[in-house]
Amino acid sequence: MSDLELSNRAVAGRSLPRPPRIGTVLALAFVAFLAVATFAPGLLQTTDPDAIAPRDAFEPPSWAHWFGTDESGRDVYSRVVEGTAASLLIGVSATAIGLALGLLLGGLAGLGGRVLDFAVGRVNEVLFAFPGILLALLIIVLWGPGPVTATIAVGLSTAPGYARIIRGELVRVRTSSYVEAARVLGHGRARVLVRHILPNALAPLVVLATLGIGQAVVWASALSYLGLGAQPPAAEWGAMLSAGRIYITTAWWLTVFPGLMIVVTTITTTMLGRTLAARDGSRR
Repeated sequence: MSDLELSNRAVAGRSLPRPPRIGTVLALAFVAFLAVATFAPGLLQTTDPDAIAPRDAFEPPSWAHWFGTDESGRDVYSRVVEGTAASLLIGVSATAIGLALGLLLGGLAGLGGRVLDFAVGRVNEVLFAFPGILLALLIIVLWGPGPVTATIAVGLSTAPGYARIIRGELVRVRTSSYVEAARVLGHGRARVLVRHILPNALAPLVVLATLGIGQAVVWASALSYLGLGAQPPAAEWGAMLSAGRIYITTAWWLTVFPGLMIVVTTITTTMLGRTLAARDGSRR
């Protein structure tokens, strides 16, 4: 076989797309499950999540009740499916709030000049002095408990981290060679900002949002568990954990399955976020 044929085969081998990893496939499958559970929960539920059957209380997992039943005889699996929409709504809304505020602060710091950069930097340092969950607790103390307050609290407590990342991206792109070249060619400031700086600096927002949803779901569930978010008997994962902790020694399934959903959702969003980040890095 000639050297030219070997070279062509090597190039062809490198050009073949890599098959998706099994972890990514499983993560996408779980995202599909979450999507169906959010928008069409009736397709997955085996019974009415709010149907009370005292005679079936505290039944362990079985073919009739996949995740067992709670103290009122309600099917835990159907309630976990029902709580998907509430839990993800809090996580997505909190991430959107955090990204929006982070975009505002990071944009002011990265594009507003030294004075604004210094001022926003000092504000961020003060906010970073408080752990995120502690800052959320402080906000809830001031505004009162509830799912809406928990969503706002989680969003505000994650904003400083997003602001620092966005500010760093804006500074990196603003001082890059292709932006300098655009300025040398005589492009106006507005054109350089819209066509060169913003598209490249804000590209990682999709990755940040994917990673942030899992974190927001965990924090919101923690607040509900503490009684500061959604309240029992709401079919929200954190509220279900809070309601089931009393029976953890006699009915372990009341806390294991909602907790497992929180863990798997967080792992899934983190895995997808890292996959997107790796692809974004390879493109650069």
